[in-house]
Amino acid sequence: MQDIKQLDQVLKRTIEAVEEGREQIFSFAQGARQERDEILTKLVDLKGDILDVITAVDRLEKEEKLARLYLMEVNRNFKGYSEKDIQAAYQDAQHIQIQLGLMRERETQHRQRRDQFEKTLRRITETLDRAEKLENHVGLALNLLSGGLQDVTVKLDELQLRQQLSVRVIKAQEEERLRVAREIHDGPAQSMANVVLRAEICEKLMAVEPDKVKQELYDLKEMVKESLHEVRKIIFDLRPMVLDDLGVVPTLRRFIAELQKRNAMSIELVVLGGEERRLSGPLEVAVFRIVQEALNNINKHAGARRAMIKLEVLPGRVNISITDDGCGFETDPFLNDANMECFGLLGMRERVELLDGQMKISSVAGKGTEIFVTIPIKE
Repeated sequence: MQDIKQLDQVLKRTIEAVEEGREQIFSFAQGARQERDEILTKLVDLKGDILDVITAVDRLEKEEKLARLYLMEVNRNFKGYSEKDIQAAYQDAQHIQIQLGLMRERETQHRQRRDQFEKTLRRITETLDRAEKLENHVGLALNLLSGGLQDVTVKLDELQLRQQLSVRVIKAQEEERLRVAREIHDGPAQSMANVVLRAEICEKLMAVEPDKVKQELYDLKEMVKESLHEVRKIIFDLRPMVLDDLGVVPTLRRFIAELQKRNAMSIELVVLGGEERRLSGPLEVAVFRIVQEALNNINKHAGARRAMIKLEVLPGRVNISITDDGCGFETDPFLNDANMECFGLLGMRERVELLDGQMKISSVAGKGTEIFVTIPIKE
């Protein structure tokens, strides 16, 4: 705890430093925005002045052209004009040329100032963009840091839990493969070996005691039937073919019937609103696996006499309710403790979350358990 407090103090000082830096960045960005707005205002005014100067230059160029034409006319008809008219023509032409030169020089100066303003504006805009991005990044960092060390610890615990869960899932997969291998070895494989042995016996009896061959063939047929039944059971547990052919409801009814043959628990399935409706493949698989895992857990651990499954198919979602009258259990350790062997519940929750659904478990010691799952239907 002392180490946690010390780290919290370090984190607090870090947050204060980051906040101070963010305030400085914000102040700098505000100054840049103000300067940018001022330059934009000056640039707009300057562009208006340039337009006025260009208009004046165009007007003076026309006047200068007319003055030169008039001056050429006066020079060609020198004797037809008085000395005063000639002097006035020269003075007017000179005055217009001087004004035109001044206006052109002013236009050049205005254009240079405009180019300088635009260059400065680009630089300030780039700086402001960088400041705003930096301000956003610092804000995000501050939000992450302000959660405190406890949040970081929680995140690390979650990552560690997921890592441990991944290892346990791999372990569970290997154990499941080992279980299937043992079932095949102890069941169908042994039966097939006996079938071969019985077939050899039949071959020998055909030569010495033909009357006994009929009984041996009958026993051989029963042995093959039993092997076929065991193979079909293993296949059904791995992936029931009827799920793809008929849908989730008939598959659940068959699974429940098979489960009730092996134990004394009463299981009732109630289907509301979707007896004949087919769902998407992934959703049907998820519904079947959730109910299958829940019933297997009830059968192995709950000691229940009764269990009820309610499957409700609505226009936009599927609701599943699984209740039993068994011994109940504490839900939090099973869902949050990485050391608890609860692959079934965690696998159910993972399936539900992958389909954007929600799962809620309510259990009271001695009064049974209820699992409620709701999953949206995505057409």
